[in-house]
Amino acid sequence: MGEGAAARIGEWIAPGPVLFVTDAQVLALGLADAALEGLRVDGRAIAVFDAVEADPSRITLEAAVAAGRAAGVASVIGFGGGSPMDVAKLAAYLLGSGDDLDTIWGVGNARGTGLPLVLVPTTAGTGSEATPVSIITLPGDEKRGVSSSALIAEHAVLDPLLTLGLPRSVTAATGMDAMVHAIEAYTSAHLKNPMSDMLAREALRLLARNLLMACETPDDTAARSAMLLGAHLAGVAFANAPVAGVHALAYPLGGRFHVPHGLSNVLMLPHVLGFNMHAAMPLYAELGPIVDPVLEGLGQQAQAAGLVEALRRMSETAGMPQHLRDVGVAAADLDTLAADAMMQERLLRNNPRPIAIEDARLLYEAAL
Repeated sequence: MGEGAAARIGEWIAPGPVLFVTDAQVLALGLADAALEGLRVDGRAIAVFDAVEADPSRITLEAAVAAGRAAGVASVIGFGGGSPMDVAKLAAYLLGSGDDLDTIWGVGNARGTGLPLVLVPTTAGTGSEATPVSIITLPGDEKRGVSSSALIAEHAVLDPLLTLGLPRSVTAATGMDAMVHAIEAYTSAHLKNPMSDMLAREALRLLARNLLMACETPDDTAARSAMLLGAHLAGVAFANAPVAGVHALAYPLGGRFHVPHGLSNVLMLPHVLGFNMHAAMPLYAELGPIVDPVLEGLGQQAQAAGLVEALRRMSETAGMPQHLRDVGVAAADLDTLAADAMMQERLLRNNPRPIAIEDARLLYEAAL
């Protein structure tokens, strides 16, 4: 971690040709220039794959694997937001293991050994550089994931200089995405543990104190560094205590309406937290004062409710849309969204309170 760390990326990858997975915008903005130049100075042969789109498709993943295979790469670098990193994780695994993608969907089914992998985030949000999960969009807009320790990167490189040019909207959406990771890890019905709790609390502290500062003063490297570290710690937290209902209801918004992942989480966050309140109130109360110090010393109910209100107010102050209708969702879409959400069993099982299809529809209706 540190300013300019991305330029030294060659120090952390294996010898031989490298597959550099990114997207066209990252290249166009020049964010990868220092990293690529550093690799060229090292004498590396570089196969640049820059065709990753938001909500990357299976076709894109398979094209990245084909590019790496054609170049005979020995390692993989994922450079960008969550989408390039997700593609890089699965590409590295498939190139190294030789497994068939259709045999590894789900949790713990990827048991082979991938190529060495280094991940470099250019947003402070997804935490993908820390997690064992990769999400791919299949035909029919279904999002499907692979979760396995075999996907974890050998190194994560956190360089705040890469995030200085992020627009306010992206800074806000990705930062609040990371806050959702911390909150859902802290309240996960499965695998919640003292280590993930510690990481989630520290992540939430860093993110809550710096998100609006990063929005208002985008060239503040201290705030950007804090956001990157917070997002990373939240990633480690939810890699161990998985996310839940907010993400389960957010994914269909990305798949059907191509709402950016962070924004889709924000749109569903207050409604799912409200739905969970009876089951998770003591835990929400513990997190409330971390997000809003004014809540310190209040009663449990006030602290828990204060957490939800503080998050809503933060997203509003950051200028984020507050309703599904603001992103093109109509009442006629709610049944389809609810049905799609029920396919996210991997996430729903972690929610503090069970979410049935009728509940999902009501939550979407409340968010409309």
